[in-house]
Amino acid sequence: MLVAAQTQASDAAREQTKAEQDVDQVRQRAARDQQRLESGVGISAKDLANLQSEVASLAKRQADLEDVVLEVMERLEGAQERVTEITGRVSALESKLADATARRDAATGELDAEAAKTAKDREVVVASMPADLMALYEKIRVKQGGVGAARLYQRRCEGCRLELDMAEINEIKAAARDQVVRHDNCGRILVRTADSGI
Repeated sequence: MLVAAQTQASDAAREQTKAEQDVDQVRQRAARDQQRLESGVGISAKDLANLQSEVASLAKRQADLEDVVLEVMERLEGAQERVTEITGRVSALESKLADATARRDAATGELDAEAAKTAKDREVVVASMPADLMALYEKIRVKQGGVGAARLYQRRCEGCRLELDMAEINEIKAAARDQVVRHDNCGRILVRTADSGI
């Protein structure tokens, strides 16, 4: 949109320059003819009549060309106003983009810092877990697209979102608190909490 407006303004400016040059040429020719007419030296009556006719014709031509110059100037002014308006809108959008980019970069930095902290926290937790449990977790995590353990919430596995049947609930109730229990449907390790519903 801005490029189109700039092109229109540029075209109108070139057109105005050309029209002004045409006016100047006609004006100069009319001035020369007027001088010859006023001097009257060595001009026959027939040439004098032709010269008067040409001066009148050049005056009309000059007036027509000046009208063209005015029309082109109006179009140029409109095109320049449009360029100014669009440039302002582009500047405002660039400012908003710069602000959004800065906010995005700040949020990305915060997320990166949080991810680094979570990774360190995870390392501590992993180091405290039995190796065989971590091996099982990693195997399930790879198989299940990144989620190897899920919270058991209100008798529902939050990994696959399915509700456990009564047989599974009874098995989990009977299991020791430190025993690893898994969901029969998805195979994920179920993490029991106070709101597990069992």
